Amino acid sequence: MRIDDTAAIVTGAASGLGEATARHFRDMGAQVTLLDRDADRGSRVAGEIGATFVETDVTDEGSVTAAVDKAGSAMGRITAAVNCAGIATGEKTLGRDGPHALDSFRKTIDINLVGTFNVARIAAAAMAGNAPGADGDRGVIVNTASIAAFEGQKGQAAYAASKGGIAGLSLPMARDLSREGIRVMAIAPGIFLTPMMQGLPQDVQESLAQDVTFPKRLGDPAEFAHLARFIVECGYLNGTVIRLDGALRMQ
Repeated sequence: MRIDDTAAIVTGAASGLGEATARHFRDMGAQVTLLDRDADRGSRVAGEIGATFVETDVTDEGSVTAAVDKAGSAMGRITAAVNCAGIATGEKTLGRDGPHALDSFRKTIDINLVGTFNVARIAAAAMAGNAPGADGDRGVIVNTASIAAFEGQKGQAAYAASKGGIAGLSLPMARDLSREGIRVMAIAPGIFLTPMMQGLPQDVQESLAQDVTFPKRLGDPAEFAHLARFIVECGYLNGTVIRLDGALRMQ
């Protein structure tokens, strides 16, 4: 699948990894529809890159169905879905104030894991109607896991569980969708210089970078975007998780 012949939806596309992916895909000639809850920023980014924006709640079936329908109408089809929408929470299983709040655990799972699956399943239904390519390919789904899926730190029970679920989706979902010619991959980023990280003091950012094996810096969202593009274009990548972390192994 050539990137310049791709029609992609990108969730969480108003900022961070999603925005970088949407911008890079457009730079490479792909059609892109941005999905995000932040209507102001999402519309602005879409306008800057010549893309479509649809305000979307990834946890809501009706919202995602409507967004996928609008994206398909705007682009003529959907051949790629990159799931970047998510939240990060920090809360210990048992803290000074008592047990981990169940509501915050559920919210993290709902947005990160259920939201990813919700978008993937509805996008897959749209992709299944595409004319097959040379290998019978009709589309590709790229989900965002995290190295926390494998080495979650203190206070990351909810986040690590949600990202572990995304990592676990890759193979069974790829097997489920093989008949339709749809590939499924996941990227597990390390510590990236997203807006959340940019808000930390410089000395904190440098301290975090020192834990990276090499290169000793935080990840650039453009690197995530480049890997997402490579996955779209490399038809033999399927059913697995790729770490993108500078060999970082969390303590």
